[in-house]
Amino acid sequence: MTKKYGIRITLPPSDPLRASHLIGDWEGYRWYESAQARDEAYAQMLQRPPYYRRDELPAQVLEKIERDAP
Repeated sequence: MTKKYGIRITLPPSDPLRASHLIGDWEGYRWYESAQARDEAYAQMLQRPPYYRRDELPAQVLEKIERDAP
């Protein structure tokens, strides 16, 4: 069974790592069996990681997505 519910992860348009000689137009995906599992992971991904300094935030854009049914 193909996992239908996902999170698309990209870098903000202004992020210096988007330069072509660095990461460029990178994107990643995480897929989940249910919308509830995806939503829980999404909420957790919005939290500041514990190893970051207080004034730092992850440079990422998160988007909930769904695959079309085959």
